Amino acid sequence: MTGPLTLLLVRHGQSEWNAAGLMQGQTAHVPLTELGHCQAAQAAAELAALTRNGAGPGALVSSDLLRAVQTAEHCAAATGLTLSTTPALREQGYGVLEGRPSRELWDLVDWTDPHWSAEGGESLAALHARVAGYLQGLRADPPADVVALVTHGDTIRAAQAVVAGLGPDQLPGVTPHNGTVTRLVLP
Repeated sequence: MTGPLTLLLVRHGQSEWNAAGLMQGQTAHVPLTELGHCQAAQAAAELAALTRNGAGPGALVSSDLLRAVQTAEHCAAATGLTLSTTPALREQGYGVLEGRPSRELWDLVDWTDPHWSAEGGESLAALHARVAGYLQGLRADPPADVVALVTHGDTIRAAQAVVAGLGPDQLPGVTPHNGTVTRLVLP
């Protein structure tokens, strides 16, 4: 492929732990809420509309965590694409902090240090490197000119930084909302 690669990054719909205010990280079994399924269906409809207009994805890849897979299943049904999964698109791992109330973590986590990680977790620098490696491989051998990636908030922020040429200490401060589609172009 000689032209740019367009990525449509879909953040999973609201999960039960999003609704409860719990830190999810890479906890695998957390399902979507009813609202999350509605958000996933809206994102899927957006992808389907792009497909009808000739600008939709030709491939669909998802994080292998349940909340992303459930979102991606909506996208697959709406677009007719075959779904594949990869652990490379997982959320940042928070190790021993996963399952704890997020509001309790503000004093425990050093959000300013890209190399900090909880015990058994993953630093922003490690997340950034994982996402950069995945995007490099995708760019080298893209399955389509437009690829939908169903993933997580921190993973999307890492992808935005990688595409902009920014390091792990410069991830965007705003996390896309659940069920939204973020467009990125890899030159």
